[in-house]
Amino acid sequence: MAAPSMLGTKGPEDLATARELRRMKSGATSLLVVAAVVFVVLRIQGFEGTVWGYVEAAAEAAMVGGLADWFAVTALFQHPLGLPIPHTAIIPKRKDEIGRSLGSFVQGYFLNSEVLEGRLKDAGIGARLGDWLVDPINANAAGRQLGAIVSGITDVLADEEIQAGIEEALQTRIEELNVAPLAGRAVDFVVDGGHHEAILDASLSGVSNVLDENKAILRKRLTTESPWWVPEPVDDVVFDRLYDGMSRFLTDLAGQPNHELRKNLEKQVRELSDQLKTSPRMQERAEQVKEEFLEHPDVREWIGELWANIKTALVEASNDPESELRLRFEEVVLSGGRRLQADKALQVKVDRWVAGAVTYVANQSENEVADLIASTVEKWDPDDTSKLIEQQVGRDLQFIRINGTVVGGVAGLVIHAIAQLIG
Repeated sequence: MAAPSMLGTKGPEDLATARELRRMKSGATSLLVVAAVVFVVLRIQGFEGTVWGYVEAAAEAAMVGGLADWFAVTALFQHPLGLPIPHTAIIPKRKDEIGRSLGSFVQGYFLNSEVLEGRLKDAGIGARLGDWLVDPINANAAGRQLGAIVSGITDVLADEEIQAGIEEALQTRIEELNVAPLAGRAVDFVVDGGHHEAILDASLSGVSNVLDENKAILRKRLTTESPWWVPEPVDDVVFDRLYDGMSRFLTDLAGQPNHELRKNLEKQVRELSDQLKTSPRMQERAEQVKEEFLEHPDVREWIGELWANIKTALVEASNDPESELRLRFEEVVLSGGRRLQADKALQVKVDRWVAGAVTYVANQSENEVADLIASTVEKWDPDDTSKLIEQQVGRDLQFIRINGTVVGGVAGLVIHAIAQLIG
C-alpha cells in the first residue's frame, strides 16, 4: 500500500512548471517520431546509395539516439512502457537513499561551521540590521513582535509556579531585610532634606481646619464637662480663651520656622533615627511590626494576587500600541538601530556574535538537519516524490532527449559519409 502524500497542494507555480514539462516532453517525443517516420519512409522507398541514403542514415541514428535517451530519462522516474526492467524507476525505488544522501550533502557542504561562519562574517549583518531597525515602520513591527513575545510568554508560564516563586522571593527578601536601620536612614533623609517641616506644616494646617470645623462641637463638649453650677457666660469666656489660645499657638508654630517646639520636635526625630539604627530594643520592635505586617490578611492577599495583576498589566500593555511598554520597545529598537549604524565596532561584534551563534547551533545539531531531510523524504509517497523531482528537473532532461536525437542524427550522417568514402 502506497504511503500517503506529504507534499501538499500544488500552487500556481507548480501547475505552470507541470505544463512546461508536458510541452517539453511533447516536443522531444515529436522530434523522435519525425525521425522514425523519415527513416521508415526512406527505407520503404529504397534510396540507399543516393543522397536520400544520407538522410535515411541520419534519421536511423537520430531515432536510435532519441530512443536511448528517452529510455535513460524515463528510467529515472518510472518503468519504461510499464515494464519492470531491472535498474529502472530508480528514484521511486531509492527514494529513501536519495533523501539520506541529500541530507548528508546539505549538512556537509552547506551547513558546516566553516561555510556558515565565512558566509555570515562577510554578510555585514550588523550594518544591515542597523539600517533595518532605524526605519520607523520596522521599529513599529519589531515593537509589535516584542509585545507578542511578552504576551505569549505570560500565556505559557505556569501561573501557580510563578506566583509561588514570587511569594517565596518577596517573603524571603522582606524577612532578611533589617527594617530598623533602614527606617532610621529614611528618617535622616526626611530631616536632612527639610521634608519634616512640610509634614509638620501640613499637620498644623490640618489641626487648624479640624478646630475650625468642629468649634460648635467642642463648645458643646465643654458645656457637658463643666460643673452644673458654673454659669454659661463663664463657660463661654473659658472656651473662647482656650480656643483662641490654641489657634494662636498653631498659627505661631506654623509661621515661625525657628519656634522652640519645632526645634524640640526635630531633636526628638533625630533621636528616634539614632535609636532605630543602634537600639536593640527598637530593632526588635521593628522586627515585630514587620512580622505583623507580613501576616496581615490584606498584605497576604496583595502578595497572593501580585502575579495575576502583573500578568494582566503586561498583556494589556503588550497588546496596546499606545502603551508605555510598546512605545518603550519601539524607542529601544530605534535607539539600537541608530547605534548600530554609527558604531562600526559594534557592527563587528554583532557579526561575530551571529556567526558564532549560528555555527554553534550547526556544530551542536551535528546530523540533525541530515536526519530531518532523510526522515521527511521517507514519509513521502514514492510516486509523488518521483513526480515532484521530475517536475523540477524534467524540463532540462527533455533537452537531453532532444540533444540525443539531434546528435544521433548528426553522428549517423557522419558515419554513413565515412562508410561511403571507405567503400
